[in-house]
Formats: sequence, C-alpha cells, structure tokens
Amino acid sequence: MLPNVFDTLTERGFIAQTADAEATRELLQKKKVTFYIGFDPTASSLHCGSLVPIMAMAHLQRAGHIPLGLVGGGTAMVGDPSGKTEMRQMLSIDAIRDNGVGILAQLQRYLTLDGVAGLSANNADWLLELKYIEFLRDIGRYFRVNEMVRAEAYRARLEREEGLSFIEFNYQLLQAFDYLQLFEKHQCVLQMGGDDQWSNILAGVDLIRRKHAKQAHCITFPLLTTARGEKMGKTAKGAIWLDVGRTSPYEFYQYWINTDDRDVRRFLALFTFLPMEEIEKLGVATGAGLNASKEILAFEATRLCHGEVAANEARAAARAAFGGGGDLSAMPSTEIASARLADGISVLDLFVECGLTASKGEARRLVQQGGAYVNDVVVGDDAHKVAASDLKEGAILLRAGKKKYHRVLSA
Repeated sequence: MLPNVFDTLTERGFIAQTADAEATRELLQKKKVTFYIGFDPTASSLHCGSLVPIMAMAHLQRAGHIPLGLVGGGTAMVGDPSGKTEMRQMLSIDAIRDNGVGILAQLQRYLTLDGVAGLSANNADWLLELKYIEFLRDIGRYFRVNEMVRAEAYRARLEREEGLSFIEFNYQLLQAFDYLQLFEKHQCVLQMGGDDQWSNILAGVDLIRRKHAKQAHCITFPLLTTARGEKMGKTAKGAIWLDVGRTSPYEFYQYWINTDDRDVRRFLALFTFLPMEEIEKLGVATGAGLNASKEILAFEATRLCHGEVAANEARAAARAAFGGGGDLSAMPSTEIASARLADGISVLDLFVECGLTASKGEARRLVQQGGAYVNDVVVGDDAHKVAASDLKEGAILLRAGKKKYHRVLSA
C-alpha cells in the first residue's frame, strides 16, 4: 500500500475537480501509476503560475508514482484556446524546440526524469507525423461537435466577433490523442492540469474509454489568484520566471517575501514540502512571526527552484537590505559608467533605467509621495541628481517604496 497522496493533495489545496474522486484515490493508494501533465513550450521559460502542477507532480513522485513530463512541441504549433480571448501567436518549429529544451530542464529541478523513476516525452513525435484522413477516421469519429462547443473554452471564443479558428478547434482532439498515446505507450492512467483544461482532459478520458473500454483518471488544479486578485506569478513588472536569466534568485525570493498576509498559509501548503503541522503554525502567526513565516516561504520556494546556495545568498541580501550592511551581492545590480555618475544622473531617469519604475511619470509620482530613496535617504525633489558622491563602498543603493531595492555600481 502506497502513501495516501490523494489526501495529501487535497489537504494542501491542489485539487479542483476529478471525474471519480474515490476511484482515483484508491488507484493512487493501491499501486504505482504513471501520470502526466503537458507543458506547451510557448515561451522559453515557465513561470510561478506553473508551480502548482509541478509541485503536484513532485508530491506524486515522492509517494512512489512515475511522472511523465510532456512537452507540447506538437500542440504548441496549434495553440490552446483555453482561457484565451484571442488566437495565440504562431511560433517557428525552431523556437518551439528550443523552448521545450529549456522547459524540460526546469522540470528536472523538481522531478527525476531519468527514464526509470520519471519519464519525458514530446508530442511532436506523434502529432507532426499524423495523417489527416486516418486521424479523422480513427479519432475524430469519437467526438461530437455539439458537445465540444459547450465547453467554456470554446463557447467564450465563439461569442466574440473574431470567433474561433478551425485550427484551434482541433486542440481538444489533439490533447485527447496525447492521453491515448501515453496510455498505449506508457500505461499512463492519470492526466492532470489546470482547471481551464477540464473539458480537454475529460475528452482524453472518454477517448480511452471508447477505444479500449478502460478507465482513465483525471485531476485538475485550481487557477490561482492572490488575495489581492492578481494572477499567480504576475507582478507590475511582469511574470516571475523560473529562468534565472529572466528573474534573478533575489527577485524570485522577493516575490515570495512580498506575499499578502492572507496567502501565507495557502502558499506554504502549495509551494513547499514542509509538513502541514508546521505550516498550520506558520500560517496563523502575526506581526514579526508572520514576517518570519514569509521568509521561510521565500527561502523554501527559492531553494527548490534555484538551489540552496542561491536561496542563502538571496536571503542574506534581503536581510542586509532591510537591516543595513551585510552582503548585497545577490541583489539586482546595474553598472553605470563612472563618467555618467561624475556628471550626475536624474533620479527619475535612473529609477527607470534600473527597472524600479516603468516610466519617468511613475518615478516622479514615487518621489512626490516620499517613496524614492537613495542610500536609504528619501529623495525630496524630482530634479535631484544621483552622482559619484553617493557611492558607498563602490555602490549606490536605490529603493522604491518599502521593499524594492536595486544597486548601482560604478563601471
């Protein structure tokens, strides 16, 4: 008998829907199963919003099951209409392939995909070679258009003026065919995904039932928003990526440190492997104790994504920034030519250049509201210039508001 991972996922808040909860729970406890989640390589990196499915996969693998990370090299050629109000931009085959390599590497930070304990596949291997007439005859005959258009993903698009392209309408058939292929090739009997994938995943379950008279299983995850109503993994500056080149470990750490108080317990349960007994205590802390809980969340999430060394460096830099002194080397930094600093740089221009504000107008408002700092001294005038005289041990520390820091280094 295996650990009861279905109840673990339920307790931690991973499960939104299942087709047959009791049968899936019994299956996962009775024997080792192969399960999969698909990741379409529409970008070169996954972001924090992808961590719910990744962490769920990791829990199942830790309980003895076999994860299969499916890169959607074929479906990315079409574009999933689920949750989208317009057709996705088409990518080249080379871009999709390169994106898939990067995404698989990110999955391997959390999962063992060595061909034994865990598997990986790319649906381009079977989708790009499909013969259209055979596909319509062998697979298309199991689908009913009147049932498909009732799915929320399709209905929402059909109600818009531009409608739904025929290429996107095929997406449900392709995803269902993926499940059938993995069922036949790898005895995969569980597909998981976001709740916006519910109709597509059910289509795969139904296709396996119709074609092989076998039961397949499915689990969907809630589509997370923060307590502030923001999409998970999104900030005013954009997405929080898992790629170190797009979001530094320090910025990644700061995202979790800035978690809304109301989300701390929920995020600890979803994005760490800490025992629930500990999470319940951390989640009800107040004051300084709640800040300590956020630091634990930030450290654990960063450690899983970027490793122990990077997490320690990010934590040390954050503590140094808020406590004064210490090692700030992990903090995001920008090198400025010494000649420019000698002449002096407008504080508004510098805040925009360092990414602390999106525009000079936003920087001006920040100064007027008393939220712009140079070396922890509030900037009182939007005509202020930052100069070489502000260098302290070769660096200038900028701050926007209470929590956004950036270092300027003289080059």
